[in-house]
Amino acid sequence: MELVIGDKAWSTWSMRPWLVLKHAGAEFGEKRVPLRQGPATEAAIAPLSPSGRVPALIDGDLVIWDSLAICEYAAERFPKAGLWPEDPAARALARAAVCEMHSGFSSLRGECPMDLHATPKVAELSEATHKDLRRIAKLWNTLLGRFGGPWLAGRDWGIVDAYYTPVATRLRTYGVRLSDHGDAGAGGAYAERLLEAPEFRAWEVDALA
Repeated sequence: MELVIGDKAWSTWSMRPWLVLKHAGAEFGEKRVPLRQGPATEAAIAPLSPSGRVPALIDGDLVIWDSLAICEYAAERFPKAGLWPEDPAARALARAAVCEMHSGFSSLRGECPMDLHATPKVAELSEATHKDLRRIAKLWNTLLGRFGGPWLAGRDWGIVDAYYTPVATRLRTYGVRLSDHGDAGAGGAYAERLLEAPEFRAWEVDALA
């Protein structure tokens, strides 16, 4: 298997399936495509991904060009990794949280792009982004309270945690305190755990090298 990814400092969508595959113990190579280079980036991605975007997973003659589809494929290929919870309720809510991240929080993503090279600073944020942060604080606290942590859907790290890891980097980079958005403490502690997970630490070390 080969995972086509963008720059590790910026590409949140590349990070998510990379973390999942690493956690699953999959053997895969990386092919990095430099982003933010206009036509050169488009030309580099075009022969590798049908959508013209990263990430894309190449497994023999199979090409999967969406981050969530790659994660689902990994969950099926590596069932012992426990990438989705066994409990049906936990699994359903984990999937709902992943889908909400996959299609939502556009203000936070647009106003606070991931940049692992950036020096942390306190940023002035719009009300739309504050609304996103309130929703994230509520979502995290609700799931952590229901399933007892330490991860979002219970005791095991999974796809849902990979999906919210880039959010944790944004909180750090832009000086966001979830306690200002309704978090009683569990969400902030969860964000710290995400940034201490071995898969993310390996990604970040490589990004900053």
